[in-house]
Amino acid sequence: MALREPRLRAPASGPLAEVLTKDRHERITHALGKAYRDVVRGFRGEFDNPPDLVALPAAAADVEAVLAWCEEEEAAVVPYGGGTSVVGGVEPRLGDRPSVSLDLRGLDRILEVDQTSMAARIQAGATGPALEEGLREHGLTLRHFPQSFEFSTLGGWVATRAGGHFATLETHIDDLVESVRAVTPRGVWESRRLPGSGAGPSPDRLLLGSEGILGVITDAWVRVRPRPRQKVSCGVEFDGFLPGAAAVRALSQSGLHPANCRLLDALEAATTGAGDGESDLLVLGFESADHPVDALMDTALEIARDHGGRPGAVRGAAPGAGNRRPAADDSVSSWRSAFLAAPYLRDTFVACGVLSDTFETAITWDRFESFHAAAMEAVREKVAEVCGVAPNGPGSPRVTCRFTHVYPDGPAPYFTVLAPARRGGEVEQWDEIKAAASEAVIDGGGTITHHHAVGRDHRPWYDRQRPGPFAAALRSAKADLDPGAILNPGVLIDP
Repeated sequence: MALREPRLRAPASGPLAEVLTKDRHERITHALGKAYRDVVRGFRGEFDNPPDLVALPAAAADVEAVLAWCEEEEAAVVPYGGGTSVVGGVEPRLGDRPSVSLDLRGLDRILEVDQTSMAARIQAGATGPALEEGLREHGLTLRHFPQSFEFSTLGGWVATRAGGHFATLETHIDDLVESVRAVTPRGVWESRRLPGSGAGPSPDRLLLGSEGILGVITDAWVRVRPRPRQKVSCGVEFDGFLPGAAAVRALSQSGLHPANCRLLDALEAATTGAGDGESDLLVLGFESADHPVDALMDTALEIARDHGGRPGAVRGAAPGAGNRRPAADDSVSSWRSAFLAAPYLRDTFVACGVLSDTFETAITWDRFESFHAAAMEAVREKVAEVCGVAPNGPGSPRVTCRFTHVYPDGPAPYFTVLAPARRGGEVEQWDEIKAAASEAVIDGGGTITHHHAVGRDHRPWYDRQRPGPFAAALRSAKADLDPGAILNPGVLIDP
């Protein structure tokens, strides 16, 4: 693979000599994220924007040293997390400016567990499996499971306001953060650990979703809980996506708070093997660490029936035979397996010549119907145009929709595109489709992202979504904390 020579020379001695590396493998693996366009370029061996060096700190003091050195060298610092960004958040597209990719995989420990307050202090480089395994020893769990769970990190979740397992209530990492510690070029930013506070704007909220432009998150106190022992799930079929959406709205406003409440349109259900393509499918689930949840499921299914839903058998997982129900049909388990496997199928899709990617948003219930119709039409037409196929009928592109999270005031629709790829033009194809989708989302009043972050790919539409005075305030905060503009330039704002 052709790889440009580093434009930075790491110190030959001193504390950074062991932290900074120009190793080719490290530079290549830190050059791209995990979006479809990234996977395609990786297949081609195109690494046009590799970091010049990769920093592998073993302690927070190393992070401080890296930031100080990069400021002297006028080099950009791009926090890497687990490298699972699908919005260009970790790719140093910085033109002639040299860059360092900062990987905190060496800071991956659980530092403290407070059983009394049900909280744990965990380093930012801990991946999902590592932190869950550490908490398991204490009978606890964070219960935050993004689709990138295996490789993404706690620091990355906080920096991008990642969405997790729960479809209601604690949908984002925001809801689980108690306190954050970050290193900035002008000192350490650490909030007081509290269950709640009304003392001015929250310092943690400013770091949540900051995507590395204000500081590098090194550890956080997060709220944990006993591991769930009571679980039930059920698939509910509907004749149409809108009747299903009406049922989900009623469920989201019922106060039942299901752990899983994901509505799949008929084509999405068929694509994942969870349905026959004729019916839309609601994947419904409840769980608890200490009390039965069967009654909650019974009430939820009554609400679904009131909106035309046809529940399948309820699947139970609870101690004691008395809490078990008949085994469910395969719809829920089929969907779950497909959901977990989806990120790993991208290499296969690229090899098979299939364009495969997603976009997601959130919208209030009163606007959902028109929003959904407009977004589906705009994307279907653009995919057909770009891929040279008919928008409907045999061989047409697959554009599907599902709800990943739901709130009393609206859902988070998640759209998937599957279409024939044009060899050599996959990136350009997707960029056109993504632009059309983003225009439809912003024009329809939705958010450019519900849980995928902004990165560099969403910037043009994020600039239109955010209030102008807020952007000015964010630039001022960055100017004070990062006067050299070294931290992830080009993400969220232009300093």
